[in-house]
Amino acid sequence: YKTIMLSSGGSVVAGMFGGLPIPTDTTETKLRRLLNVVEEMSLASGVPVPPVFLLEEKGINAFAAGFKPEDAVIAVSRGAVEQLNRAELQGVIAHEFSHILNGDMRTNIRMMGVLHGILLIAMIGYLLFRGSLYGGSTRSYSRDSNRGGGGGQIVIILIGLSLMAIGYIGVFFGKLIKSAVSRQREFLADASAVQFTRYPQGISGALKKIGGFDTGSRIRDPHAEEASHFFFANALGTSFFQLLATHPPLVERIKRLDPEFDGDFNKYQRESLATQEESGISQISPAMPLPEKFQATPQEVVERVGSPTARHIEYARGIREAIPDPLLESTHDAYGARALVYALLLDRNPEVREQQFKSLRSVADPMVYRDTVGLQKALEGLDQRYRLPLIDLAIPALSNLSEKQYETFSQNVKTLIDADHRVNLFEFALQNLLTRHLAPKFGITDQVKVRFTDLKPVIEECQTLLSALAHAGSRKETEVALAFEEAQRKLAVIGKHLTLRPRNTLSLSKIKESLDRLAQVAPLAKKRLVEACATAVIRDGEITLVEAELLRVVCDSLGCPMPPILARI
Repeated sequence: YKTIMLSSGGSVVAGMFGGLPIPTDTTETKLRRLLNVVEEMSLASGVPVPPVFLLEEKGINAFAAGFKPEDAVIAVSRGAVEQLNRAELQGVIAHEFSHILNGDMRTNIRMMGVLHGILLIAMIGYLLFRGSLYGGSTRSYSRDSNRGGGGGQIVIILIGLSLMAIGYIGVFFGKLIKSAVSRQREFLADASAVQFTRYPQGISGALKKIGGFDTGSRIRDPHAEEASHFFFANALGTSFFQLLATHPPLVERIKRLDPEFDGDFNKYQRESLATQEESGISQISPAMPLPEKFQATPQEVVERVGSPTARHIEYARGIREAIPDPLLESTHDAYGARALVYALLLDRNPEVREQQFKSLRSVADPMVYRDTVGLQKALEGLDQRYRLPLIDLAIPALSNLSEKQYETFSQNVKTLIDADHRVNLFEFALQNLLTRHLAPKFGITDQVKVRFTDLKPVIEECQTLLSALAHAGSRKETEVALAFEEAQRKLAVIGKHLTLRPRNTLSLSKIKESLDRLAQVAPLAKKRLVEACATAVIRDGEITLVEAELLRVVCDSLGCPMPPILARI
C-alpha cells in the first residue's frame, strides 16, 4: 500500500513533510536562485525540469523523490536556501540530480514501502496480542477457562507475539540493509556531484556548513525517520548506532572531497566562496553559435546519457544567460508559457501566419493571445538551439494549467501545427516533448511501463526508427544505406536482419507510434537501441543542429535523458 501511494509521484513525499511548491514565477531572490540552479541542471542533463518544493525546516537539507525522472520533485529546506551560497547550492542540487539519474529514487521508495509492510506485520501482531490479552480478561476469561475455552485465547496471544517478533526483527534487519545501501549511494552521489560541477568546494562547503550550523541538517518532521534515506544529509541528528545511520559520518564525506580538511568546522568561513558564487564559469560562450556541423561519435552520445559533465552545466548556464529576458520570463508563468509555445509555432509564411493568428484570436485566452503577439517579435533572429531549451523551461509552468486549460492549449498547438498541412521536425519535436511530459499529468495518457525485456518483439518499430534517422542524416541514398547498415549492426544481437524502409513510407505519425512502443522496452535493451540511433545519425562523425535535436527527442521519448551534444574543444 505504501509503495503504491508513493508511486503517484515525488510530490506525495514532499507533501508528507509539509513541503509547498515554489511558484515558477517567484521573484524572491534566494528562491529564484534555487530555481535557476535547478533549471540549469535540468538543461544540462536532459531530464524534465522538476517541480521544486520548499520545506519550512531550519536544518540544511534537501531530497529528490519520485518513481522516475518524469515525476521527480526536488525539496529543499528553508535552512539550505538561506544558508548556502550559489556554488554550495549547486553542489547539493547536483547531488540530488545524481539520485534522479541513477534510479536511486525508485529504490528509496521501494525500501520505504517494504519496511512499512514489515512494520505492519508487527502492528497486526500487537493488535492481536493486546486485543486478546485485555479484551478476553475483562469479559470472559474466568468463565471460558472453566469450560476449557482459554486455549484459543492463548493461541491468539502466541500468534500475536510471534508476529510482533517477526515484524520488529524484520524491521531491524531491514533498516540495517537500508542504511548500508543508503550510505554507499551517498558517496556515489557526492562523487557524481563533483563530476557534474567540477567544483568539489561547492558540495564540501555545504557539508562543512552543516557541521558548523547549530541545527545541522536536522529535520523535525515526524516522518523524517521513515524517509531518512531520502535526504542529502542526516535528517535525524547524531546516531549512537552507526550501523543504522543512513548517511556516512559528515567528516568522512568531506575528507573524500577535501582530503586536507582537519575536522574543524569553525574554520570554514561562509565568505570563503563568495568570489566564486556568481562567477562566470562557462567555457562555451552562448553568444557564439555552434558551427552548422560539429564532430561527435555514437559512443560519446551513449556514454553521456544520464551522465552530464561540468561542460554541460556550464553550457546550460550560458544558455539561460543568453536567452533574452522577455523569453526567459515567459517560461515562468502559465500565460507566458502558452504564449511562448504558440509563438514558436508561428509560420514564416505571412499567409499561413495570419491564418494561425485568426485561429488563436477566436479560441485562445485574450491575455495569452496578446503575449503571443509580443513574443513573436522577441523570437525574431533567436538562435535555433534555444528553442527546445525554452520548451524545457516552460514545462513546469504548463504543468500548473487546469484540465480545461490544458485541453484548449493542446488543441491550439495541434491547430497551429496543421495550419500549413505539413509537420516539420521542430514541430514534431515540440509536440512530442509536450505530450510526453504533460499528458500523463492530466490523465490523458498513462505512465510508461516496461512490457518488453528485449528488442525482438519490437523489431518492426526498430526498423522504422532507424530508417527515419538514417534518412534524416543524409539525402544521398548510398549514404543513407550505409548509415542504416552500420546502425543495424549495433542490434545484431537480436538475431534478425533489418530492412531499410523507403523515405516516402515514413510519416512522423508512424515514427511516433514506433517511439511509443519502444519506450516500453527494458533499460538494458534501450542502451543498444540508443547507440544504434546515434550511429544512424552520426555515421560520418558529424552532426548538425537539426540532427542533434532529433536525436535528443528520440532519446527523451525512450526515457533516456540525453545531455546537449557539444562541439569538442
